[in-house]
Amino acid sequence: MTVTTRFAPSPTGTLHVGNIRPALQNWLLARKLGGRFMLRIDDTDAERSEERFVEAIRADLAWLGLEPDGEERQSERFDLYQARFDALLAAGRVYPAYETAQELDLRRKIAAGRGLPPVYDRAALKLSDADRAKLESEGVRPHYRFKLDHDTPIEWDDLIRGHQKLDPATMSDPVIRRADGTWLYMLPSAIDDADMGVSHVVRGEDHVSNTALQLQMFAAMGVAPPQFAHAALLVGTEGKLSKRLGSIGVEAFRENGIEPEAIIALLARLGTSDPVEPLSDRAPLIAAFDLARFGRAPARFDDGELETLNAKIIHQLDFARVADQLPPGMDAPTWQTIRPNIKIIAEAADWWRVIEGPVETMSAPEDQAFLAEAKALAAALDWAGDPWHALTAALKVSSGRSGKALFLPLRRALTGLDHGPDMAALLPLIGRDRALVRLSSNG
Repeated sequence: MTVTTRFAPSPTGTLHVGNIRPALQNWLLARKLGGRFMLRIDDTDAERSEERFVEAIRADLAWLGLEPDGEERQSERFDLYQARFDALLAAGRVYPAYETAQELDLRRKIAAGRGLPPVYDRAALKLSDADRAKLESEGVRPHYRFKLDHDTPIEWDDLIRGHQKLDPATMSDPVIRRADGTWLYMLPSAIDDADMGVSHVVRGEDHVSNTALQLQMFAAMGVAPPQFAHAALLVGTEGKLSKRLGSIGVEAFRENGIEPEAIIALLARLGTSDPVEPLSDRAPLIAAFDLARFGRAPARFDDGELETLNAKIIHQLDFARVADQLPPGMDAPTWQTIRPNIKIIAEAADWWRVIEGPVETMSAPEDQAFLAEAKALAAALDWAGDPWHALTAALKVSSGRSGKALFLPLRRALTGLDHGPDMAALLPLIGRDRALVRLSSNG
């Protein structure tokens, strides 16, 4: 059997951190087991689905490096759903129901007032053919429910949560089709998983009850279900489920200078017993991926942890990876010099301005003579070697200065800053001519 996983977003918005995580988990599992990772666009809701979001989902997955091995769209599979629906209807596992939303809401309130669970009472099953005909003659169009088998407990071995057992008698028969003929999530998703050969589904623990219902749908269709894994949901730093996490998407990551490698490195390990590490190479993340390492406790998403991880990963990225994000003219040696001093790649432009100039600086009056002396020595240096160490060694002898009194005035004059990359690497990039101009303006 070919291992097949899937990511099935609805194109009603863009990807955010809460659904990037299951996309990544399914991608990692497929890569670990040598299988396929499929994208399924769940666009049965024609009113809310938008093509711009389909394009955005594809683009975001590509930016994250989670490009699928194939794609399906539910809007192109309605004939398949209808065939399965007709078979289930004929077998008595799907039935029409005629209650309005208001009637169902009233029944739930009455049940709650009596201390009963809000479970559908199956009143529609008590209707006779004459009752149904009368309702339809009055213009009442039915919606359709899947009839659960109340006699058999629903059980499965969850790949994260362990053995699960639910009583179907405590659950309402799910509505699978609206009165206008449009489909809800449950049945089309199960049909697609069966038809696409999906072998493993990793999703959030908020889908546990959905899985229970869908397992009966698989059984009613006579097909083997996938193996399911339900991961604990993400929480914010405040320690509870955060609506804000639903708004942090790829666009926000890009705007804040977060690289895809950092997002992948964090989300791959979040909620596991493995340490989060600044890994820009995905091979070790794939090799170590194991659903058994995920815990039951909510996984905490921390912006600060992501930013720190992002900086550490940027410090590892080679020139070829970042070249199209750097200022025009910046070469590999320059990138290697400045990358330990930046937190986001966009900051490379700040250091490029330091190198290229012009630099506006002010030096202390007591340093004027010292900088004039530095200029004279710099003019006589052999810049083909190591000009920084040659200059500071000569100045130490001629001026008697050492330590901060020696190095800081030079750094400020040459860069306009009192911190930054190693001057031994930076000064050759600034070059002789620019260095002499900057020492002249200060000395």
